[in-house]
Amino acid sequence: MFQVGEKATYYNMGGCKDLPGSCTRKSCRDHEVDIMHFSVGNAIPGRLYGGNHIDNAAGNGGDRFGHLVDVYAWNPHCRYLDGIGPKENNSNAQNDWHGAWWHSSLTFHSGFVDDDSPYGKKDDKGTYYFEFSRPLRTMDQFQQDAQFTIGEPSNMAVAFWYPTDGKPWSNSQHYSASCDWVTLDIQPSLEAARYRPAPNRSWDAATAFALLLSVVAVCVSIFVGYSASKNKSGVQFTQLAET
Repeated sequence: MFQVGEKATYYNMGGCKDLPGSCTRKSCRDHEVDIMHFSVGNAIPGRLYGGNHIDNAAGNGGDRFGHLVDVYAWNPHCRYLDGIGPKENNSNAQNDWHGAWWHSSLTFHSGFVDDDSPYGKKDDKGTYYFEFSRPLRTMDQFQQDAQFTIGEPSNMAVAFWYPTDGKPWSNSQHYSASCDWVTLDIQPSLEAARYRPAPNRSWDAATAFALLLSVVAVCVSIFVGYSASKNKSGVQFTQLAET
């Protein structure tokens, strides 16, 4: 979850006080948060999910293949896919996220298909790996996506839910990385930080040489013009014979 609106809070997913069914862009203005939600239940490990041509063509942030969706919210009761709202839709919206998941107990690296599910043994210990990507800037026009800038911090929150003891999903039982916003600081690459363009001395020399030639040309033109005007009376012309 990323802060979009200036008044958006970590608590209550944006913090707009409107009741369910009464949220609008006007009444909850400045409480917008951007959410990426990935449910790996039907997602094949090692495969890329998120934005796809079919759902993006429909103008929303859905993902019918793996449920890595692009969502915005004003509070927990007013949460929608990008491009879909309580009173109006935006046909220009799309899912800008891509992501994949893996688990360290999975050693079959040649790839999985749907028929291989479940992909591991129950209660296997190990580490989950998640990889996500998104452009820094999007085409969002309705405060539904956070816009990132290299070198400038952004507020974000991360939560994880795991089905302990086979209990079904509950939206109030997530493990959170913090009890408030954490700072996401996108730094430039080391190569970009070390890059210092050398002064273009060849361009300076070429400019100076061209300027010198221009000055010489002007001086020669003035001299020739002056000489021609001074000797104008002494110039002799030969008349052509008529036929």
